[in-house]
Amino acid sequence: MEQVKTVFFLTLLTVLFVFIGFSFGGANGALIAFLIAGGMNFYAYYYSDKQVLKHYNAVIIEDRKNYIYKIVEKLTYEANLPMPKVYLIPDRVPNAFATGRNHQNAAVAVTQGLVDLLNEREIEGVIAHELSHIRHYDILIGTIAAVFAGAIAMIANFMQFSAMFGGNNRQGAHPIVMILMAIILPIAASIIQMTVSRSREFLADEGAARLTKDPGGLQSALSKLESYAQRGQINEATEETAHMFIINPFSGRDIKFGNLFRTHPTTEDRIARLEELKFELKK
Repeated sequence: MEQVKTVFFLTLLTVLFVFIGFSFGGANGALIAFLIAGGMNFYAYYYSDKQVLKHYNAVIIEDRKNYIYKIVEKLTYEANLPMPKVYLIPDRVPNAFATGRNHQNAAVAVTQGLVDLLNEREIEGVIAHELSHIRHYDILIGTIAAVFAGAIAMIANFMQFSAMFGGNNRQGAHPIVMILMAIILPIAASIIQMTVSRSREFLADEGAARLTKDPGGLQSALSKLESYAQRGQINEATEETAHMFIINPFSGRDIKFGNLFRTHPTTEDRIARLEELKFELKK
C-alpha cells in the first residue's frame, strides 16, 4: 500500500510541474518541467533520506558499544529487521525520526537532547516506534512527502513572485490565478502531510508497545517529549519535515491553532490509546 502511495505522490508531483511549465511556457515549458520533475523524482526516491539527515547535521554512530546503537541493535533483532544505520543529531531538543526507502536502506536518528532527557526504558519505546515505521514502510512515503511538500512550497513562492512582477502574457497564467494557487498549494501540502502522518503515528505507537511489551515506556517518553516541545524547537526545523518526527517540532506553536493543521494526533490521544493497550497486553 505504501508503495502505491509513493507512486501516486511522484506522479502527482510530475503532473503539477508539467502544469506549471505549460502555464508559463506552453509545450516547451511543459517538456522542460517534465524533465525537471523526472530528475526530482529520481532524487527523492534514492537520496531524500540523505538530504534530511544532512539538513539536521546528523552524525552516523558506528561504535557498536555506543549506548543508543546497542538499544537499536537489540530491538532490531527482536523485530526481525535488518540493522538500520544509527545517527545522532547534535541538538538539545529531544526528538527522533526514521528515514530511508526500504528495510535494507533505513536509518534511525535521535537528538542529543533525547539521549540526555530519557531513561533507557523510554528510549526503547521511542526506538521501537521508529522501527515500527520502518517495518510498515512508512519511512519512504514520509520522506517522499517531505520532498513533495518542499517542492510545492517552492512552486508557490515562484508563482507568487511571478504574479507580482508581471506574469500576464499570452502564454502565461493570469496573475490572479497564480496568486490563488500560491495560497492553495501550501494548504494542499499540509493536507498531504496530515494524511501521511496522523494515522501512521497511532499504528507506530501500537507497534512499539507490542515490540517492547511495555506501553508505559513510550507513554512516559511521549509525555516528556511533548512537554519539552512546548518550550523550544529543533534548530533548522522545517514545516516540510515536521511529520517525520515522533513529536511535531512545532508543537508549541501549533497548539494555538488547535487540531486543524496538526501533522500528528495529539499526544494526549496517543497516550490514551497506549493505556488501552496495557490491558490487552496483560491478557
